[in-house]
Amino acid sequence: MKLWDKGISIDKKIEQFTVGNDREIDIHIAKYDVIASRAHAKMLQKIGIITVEELVDLLSGLKVLETQIEEGTFVIDAQFEDVHSKIEFELTKSLGEVGKKIHTARSRNDQVLVACHLYYKENLGLVKQKTKTLFDTLLNLAEQYKDKVLPGYTHLQVAMPSSFGLWFSAYAELMIDDVFLIDAAIKTVDQNPLGSAAGYGSSFPIDRKLTTEEMGFATLKYNVVAAQLGRGKNERTIAAALGSLSNTLARFAMDTCLYMSQNFDFLSFPDELTTGSSIMPHKKNPDVFELIRGKCNKIQALQSEMVLITNNLPTGYHRDYQLLKENMIAAFEELKDILEILNYSIQQIIIKDVDINDDKYKYLFTVDNINTLVVEGMSFREAYQKIGGQVQDGTYVPDTSKKHTHEGSIHNLCLDEIRDKFPLD
Repeated sequence: MKLWDKGISIDKKIEQFTVGNDREIDIHIAKYDVIASRAHAKMLQKIGIITVEELVDLLSGLKVLETQIEEGTFVIDAQFEDVHSKIEFELTKSLGEVGKKIHTARSRNDQVLVACHLYYKENLGLVKQKTKTLFDTLLNLAEQYKDKVLPGYTHLQVAMPSSFGLWFSAYAELMIDDVFLIDAAIKTVDQNPLGSAAGYGSSFPIDRKLTTEEMGFATLKYNVVAAQLGRGKNERTIAAALGSLSNTLARFAMDTCLYMSQNFDFLSFPDELTTGSSIMPHKKNPDVFELIRGKCNKIQALQSEMVLITNNLPTGYHRDYQLLKENMIAAFEELKDILEILNYSIQQIIIKDVDINDDKYKYLFTVDNINTLVVEGMSFREAYQKIGGQVQDGTYVPDTSKKHTHEGSIHNLCLDEIRDKFPLD
């Protein structure tokens, strides 16, 4: 049941340790191994390794497996080391000798690498789509609540006037930066590594351009050693992109938890979106946002893990690479769920009215009032000292009427410009 089996039995403890969680993890890449196997079979027929009839049989067998995977009935049984050995076994069981030919001119190394490339490429695209959905939601909320005052803070001290429109659109625009990194990660993995075999190519006259086109890759990873060295590098690049987005989401979640507390009391959520306490009946806890914060912080740690597993490994394949899959795939699945639940929850936000006449917000407008004096002809230093003196002696009375007109400010959010900046391709 092993692609490398030479008829020699292996110690069961060693086998269990080396297989690890591959059977469970590989369910996520099963469909991509089928996609790669289909392209590989077509290529084998083109170069004369298999006949047209054998190709038809292999494509039929792969279609059956693809359907099982889509329907959730495909299972990697305990006797199989991974998805690749399972698929080859099923093809051989149903097709006989022709099933054994599918492994010609490729290695398990090859299969893992190309399946991961395909999984990463598709799921980076899904993360981007879900990010765009949340981005649109935040901009819609920014438009809806653009006139709702939100005190701005520096050092967690009351600082200057802000708004919910400014807050929502700030995080929307931050996500554009995250998508720039996601696009870079997509470009990194959108290169076909199939044909690198065990890392040094094949003596078969394989057609790597054909498989590149069949699988929909933008280009080929030409150098076979470079393709192998991409293991770890791909994951480090992806982890940086996922970590950047997770940082944005974690900070937004933290703001939400903070602003929901009674000490701030800027926003709330329907009771059904919050949880209570086993002993304090008054509690409405933002558990969803706390878990988003924690899960996103966990994803941010992934880059360090990918670096430490692969740092300074010499040229060639090493079994350490097996350890990349589990937490990388888990991060993708987690982040997709986070984006969905955050988008679902934030649409139900309840924005409260902030009483800017409350004494604790008295000094929100000192900067605006200094600027008014400057516009009227006073030097900035003199205006600063005048307003500062009023604050000190208790005579300051805020003027809340000044408008901010420059691009991206509280009264000129530039929501259309931010929307247009999102990279769609």
